[in-house]
Amino acid sequence: MPHCSMVDLKASFHSTISYRPIRPSDLEILEKIHGDIFPIRYESEFFLNVVNGYDIVSWGAVDLSRPDDQRDELIGFVTARIILARDSEIADFIRPDSSESDQTLVYILTLGVIETYRNLGIASSLIREVIKYARSISSCRAVYLHVISYNNAAICLYEKMSFKCIRKLHDFYYINGQHYDSFLFVYFINGGRSPCSPLELVTCAISYMRSGLKSLAARLWKNEDKKESKWTKCKEAHCLITKSQNRRILSTEGAEYQCV
Repeated sequence: MPHCSMVDLKASFHSTISYRPIRPSDLEILEKIHGDIFPIRYESEFFLNVVNGYDIVSWGAVDLSRPDDQRDELIGFVTARIILARDSEIADFIRPDSSESDQTLVYILTLGVIETYRNLGIASSLIREVIKYARSISSCRAVYLHVISYNNAAICLYEKMSFKCIRKLHDFYYINGQHYDSFLFVYFINGGRSPCSPLELVTCAISYMRSGLKSLAARLWKNEDKKESKWTKCKEAHCLITKSQNRRILSTEGAEYQCV
């Protein structure tokens, strides 16, 4: 019996895998695969928007070597949406050019491959379809997505494809009564880039801290000759301001990291 290596198996599959836009006839299988793969349940409206192309772009993978009644059935998929860069959650990171108010990003919503077709490069090919599409949009500066913290296979895939992990979001997902962190990955295109290198970010942070310490020292020096009672009142007022600021920051983070 001839030996068939994994390389041979991948080569044979690659020759029969085809990629196409998702269409209305895919609705039932698309819902089924999402239900089988993801712990998160999506509303029916989401699937209707995908198959009808309402504000969502999508690609499906099919295996042309399957029997006639299955050769056009989805074995993998990717869904994405175009959003304005200035309205995105990474606007503070990419700092969209104010002179180009129409700059956009492509956000990957879902990506999946059925179990029997995994590790054959299908997910990578689907991501490349998204990147190719995003590059065709002159105003688009990046493709980005979230990955749940325990999905090591997906994290390795995105890193291998040169996506950059720019942020960790604590308690981003809420699944079956438990919170999970998320990593945010970005792939820059069409001249888009991070405004600062890691070294520049560290330098900025150090500069900011030094500036803050100098300001604090100046205030302390200015007020050192005041009476104890006045200094006590000053401390009380500062304490109130700090508590108020902390509450505002917590409230903002809760809204930003909510999974919708």
